[in-house]
Amino acid sequence: MMSTTDISIFDLFSIGVGPSSSHTVGPMRAANRFVTELIAGGRLNDVAGIKVDLYGSLAATGAGHGTMSATIKGLAGWVPETIDVRESEQMVADNQATGKLVLAGFGPDCVRSEATRDDLVEGPEVAISEKEMVLRPLTVLERHTNGIRFTATDTDGLMLDERTYFSVGGGFVIEEGEEAAGGDSLTDVPYPFDSAEELVSQANEARISIAELKMANEMTARSRDEVEAGILHIYTVMRECIGSSLSRIGYLPGALKVRCRAQRWHRELLEEDPNKDPQYSIDWVNLIALAVNEENAFGGRVVTAPTNGAAGIVPAVLHYAVHYIPEIRHGGRKAKERAVIDFFLAASAVGSLYKKRASISGAEVGCQGEVGSASSIAAGGLAQVLGGNVEQVENAAEIAMEHNLGLTCDPVGGLVQIPCIERNAMAAAKAVNAAKMAMRGDGEHRVSLDQVIETMRQTGVDMSNRYKETSLGGLAVNVVEC
Repeated sequence: MMSTTDISIFDLFSIGVGPSSSHTVGPMRAANRFVTELIAGGRLNDVAGIKVDLYGSLAATGAGHGTMSATIKGLAGWVPETIDVRESEQMVADNQATGKLVLAGFGPDCVRSEATRDDLVEGPEVAISEKEMVLRPLTVLERHTNGIRFTATDTDGLMLDERTYFSVGGGFVIEEGEEAAGGDSLTDVPYPFDSAEELVSQANEARISIAELKMANEMTARSRDEVEAGILHIYTVMRECIGSSLSRIGYLPGALKVRCRAQRWHRELLEEDPNKDPQYSIDWVNLIALAVNEENAFGGRVVTAPTNGAAGIVPAVLHYAVHYIPEIRHGGRKAKERAVIDFFLAASAVGSLYKKRASISGAEVGCQGEVGSASSIAAGGLAQVLGGNVEQVENAAEIAMEHNLGLTCDPVGGLVQIPCIERNAMAAAKAVNAAKMAMRGDGEHRVSLDQVIETMRQTGVDMSNRYKETSLGGLAVNVVEC
């Protein structure tokens, strides 16, 4: 039986911080959920001790992804959407020096609490820091490889509460025992779909585009104006992320000493291509993808699209749409805003299929689930604003994923830098090409999006765990850290 729910665009594309949605954003949200459960149960002020156990991929590559510091921030009450990056970093530095943390000390971000900041800053001070966390990289819990368990005890050492969460990709968090990873925030939607076949069929029957179908579903929770304003805000954050990155010089954080390239590339491109000549279009796509992922590596504010490790692809392809589709480029502000809105609507319809039918977690299915799905999502969005019909949008998404199948997740040093940053640029270019190929056809094609998503899922199941965000295989072991 088809569900009557849908994943909102604002769950699939959320505002967070780098470097990883599954290993940074997810643990922060999980820690925040645990604290808010303590608040809701009236047990917060009885807590004298907190224990944190990290399992599987979270433990194996957590150091490079900032998992432990993100967990500390979540316990302090921050969530990715509203965190003050500078203030939170100072708090973590203080925590490392003292080994002490005030639970819910930044209370407004305790997402399930209606308490005010003044109510929460009196939370208890407990002894917990990154070095006290227990890492269990070889223990993979049954539900998902990204497991995190919190245990709260009282002054007598007796357990007050214990909860296990799983970070399942894209910043989505599920508690042990929950059936779904959240995100099905749209209920009783007019056009429910659990497959690309259903999506295409319903759009054609209603004689509407995929973007229009998704807007109708979104409007079960928000007005049209609210949906459009929310999408444009996401786009603004993407642009701010790019601007922040272009101001950075030097090296990315960590021992790899990867040089920042975006600023220099930007300066050179401005000199070579002051008028956005189409021959430089892919150079600009490469630059935007690079810039976003360098900012992500710095732990800056990014849009999870649909993951942080793949966050550069959608903004890079959007840049192409706005600057290299003549009708949009010369159509004025309204034309650009309309294109951005339709792009995100169609892209989110495609993205929800990966979330429902497979995975967007590199720790679960490899990088094909992150960079591959982002490339597919972006291709579908671009085909929509190029004027593609329903079948062409589905075909563009299918082509992009078909040629990202089998991508391993093998970050060197556990850092979202090599090969992640350049891989975003390559996948963004693939998305542009996939959309162009689909637009050359009439929408009829042999391989369906449903088939390629299922192939991606099966490939992820068969893939060795060494190649699924554990840094135990591939480039992670063949590139010497120095």
